[in-house]
Amino acid sequence: MNKIKKIKFKKIFFSNFYEKDFLKIINTNGFFVFPSGPGLATLNDNETYRKSLQNADLVFFDSGYFVFLLKFLKNINVEKFSGYFFLKNFFKFLKKNRYKKVFSIDPSLKSSYLNKSFLKKKCNLIKLESYVAPIYKKNFYDKKLINQLDKFKPDYILINLAGGVQEILGNIIKKKIKKKTTIICTGAAIAFFTGEQAKINETLDKMYLGWFVRIIYNPLVFVPRYFKAIKLFWLVFQSKIKLSD
Repeated sequence: MNKIKKIKFKKIFFSNFYEKDFLKIINTNGFFVFPSGPGLATLNDNETYRKSLQNADLVFFDSGYFVFLLKFLKNINVEKFSGYFFLKNFFKFLKKNRYKKVFSIDPSLKSSYLNKSFLKKKCNLIKLESYVAPIYKKNFYDKKLINQLDKFKPDYILINLAGGVQEILGNIIKKKIKKKTTIICTGAAIAFFTGEQAKINETLDKMYLGWFVRIIYNPLVFVPRYFKAIKLFWLVFQSKIKLSD
């Protein structure tokens, strides 16, 4: 049986990657997104978010819930490739390539401090800059950010903002910056490593339990968020999904 390479869902191409594919992925310039279950549940309602995913170069199966629904409802078997797993390997890669230029976009001063401290200590980075993003509402074009990116010319842009925001911002950055680079939208996944969120390990991630750890850590935030993801069940159930191998 041929392995599925991609699926097309809501005109979004999801790539089915395996652990062995990481080095090939990380040496490819592009706009990478790791959409969550709650994010995917809004595809019919949030056109700007949906178009951003459609414009991405690589869309990963970050959501264990989505992977489960594909198998349960459509008999489609794909590999979960989470933002947590990606970052774990990305940090190892950076440690061996410490002269790569990394630009971190963060939601707050606290997050920026923790993320920069972690990247410097864990990866021994020589060239690292960061930017604390404002609260984006309707207008996601950030001239100050684009100017800073054009001046720094990073090899990797790590966007650590909330889902539904980072993908839209990443899509704009892809269109506006001068230097071709890799834009990585892994959201708050870096917080698993810095301690800003409850820490998880590879076993919990592979068992699709990252959401459960988040709920235990902060139920007031994550219970309502994951409750909204239930809507994804009906989106998958009602959709025609195309495969390629």
